[in-house]
Amino acid sequence: MQKTCHLSFCCTSWLYMPQKITTFVCNINIQLSYQMYEPLAERMRPKSLDDYIGQKHLVGDGAVIRRMIESGNISSFILWGPPGVGKTTLARIIAQQTQVPFYTLSAVTSGVKEVREVLDRCKADSRSMFTKGRPVLFIDEIHRFNKSQQDSLLGAVENGTVTLIGATTENPSFEVIRPLLSRAQVYVLQPLDRDDLLELLDRAIKTDKMFQDREVRIEQTDALLRFAGGDARKLLNILDLIMQALGPLEPFVVNDQIVTDRLQQNPVAFDKGGEMHYDIISAFIKSIRGSDPDAAVYWLARLIAGGEDPKFIARRLCISAAEDIGLANPNALLLANATFDVISKIGWPEGRIPLSECAIYLASSPKSNSAYLAIDEALALVNQTGDAPVPLHLRNAPTKLMKQLGYGKDYQYAHDFPGHFVRQEYMPEQLNHPQLWHPQDTPAEAKLATRMQQLWHPEQDS
Repeated sequence: MQKTCHLSFCCTSWLYMPQKITTFVCNINIQLSYQMYEPLAERMRPKSLDDYIGQKHLVGDGAVIRRMIESGNISSFILWGPPGVGKTTLARIIAQQTQVPFYTLSAVTSGVKEVREVLDRCKADSRSMFTKGRPVLFIDEIHRFNKSQQDSLLGAVENGTVTLIGATTENPSFEVIRPLLSRAQVYVLQPLDRDDLLELLDRAIKTDKMFQDREVRIEQTDALLRFAGGDARKLLNILDLIMQALGPLEPFVVNDQIVTDRLQQNPVAFDKGGEMHYDIISAFIKSIRGSDPDAAVYWLARLIAGGEDPKFIARRLCISAAEDIGLANPNALLLANATFDVISKIGWPEGRIPLSECAIYLASSPKSNSAYLAIDEALALVNQTGDAPVPLHLRNAPTKLMKQLGYGKDYQYAHDFPGHFVRQEYMPEQLNHPQLWHPQDTPAEAKLATRMQQLWHPEQDS
């Protein structure tokens, strides 16, 4: 702080100094100002594994990445996890502790040209007698590299020119080309849990300079942890935000009310084009299928809070009504279709109400996937047997020639018979009429199954 005050005095006296000295003094002041305003999250970034919080399954005693670092033998791998869980930090720690040539690229700003330039440097390092180990190339947000950019890495990774460490928030199975995945192990990083975040909070308060000369009171942490959502960077940024609103002598207080007032709303983690989008919609549909209306409404709320398109949600409800409820309650599809129709008319925010009504109804309905299984079994049969000819008596006969050829001959019109039913073959004869629809044990389907039994196999009931 003393240095800052001294340089501030120098800047106020710039009119009395030669131009060259004035420029020099101001440049120093700008640099120190930058250091003073460096975010807390950056100041708290760990420098070693001993300071690293979370991901014990990767960096704990005897864990795979810790063993790599301790042995100095780093294999190519990709770190996959949500923001703020330590992917970039872990790569920096590897760079510091292994002492091998370490290069960094950001997939946001680098193209094939930059990749090739770095690989040329890595090749020169790997051939140098002064290099301790294989150079490491860290690529942040590797999922943003297109196929040609990822292809440009393959040769260097395969022949050992470079060890690749990638970081991504998206599922590598979808975003990283298969040849590159086969050459790099994928390690999954988890959101920080409650204990990890509380440890980070305690360390920040005890070690960072912005808390040293100020009274600190941590009264409640529920809102802080909820808003952080397992993201270390977000938690530290919230602390920064609270500090910025304080006067010079005010105590630093953290409680649920203060955190909520400062942030105003909870920034829900949701990416409509990313993996979390598909994870949440998957949890929503599986909750309906599992007959848990409470969970279904919760995941619906996550979709709504994340800004999902209401028509997308309504479409998925229609699919679930047919696939998971089906013939156990045919009204489910009617309600889902009506929900889609009303959503198209009213949109947000009122649209949340019919969506909730439909989700609860579907979740609490009896379940059957017999229609879903039947059509899949039928499609498999079609693929296996090919284009079996339509029986002549079922064919359309709009012309005299077709009638002469026997089209429609001996067809029996069901409505001409008692009960509007007559037994005749409706499938290609060579298929031997396999059973494709298997009624399931629900009251509605039991009635349908009983009727089919009485119509087609009355002799079995006698």
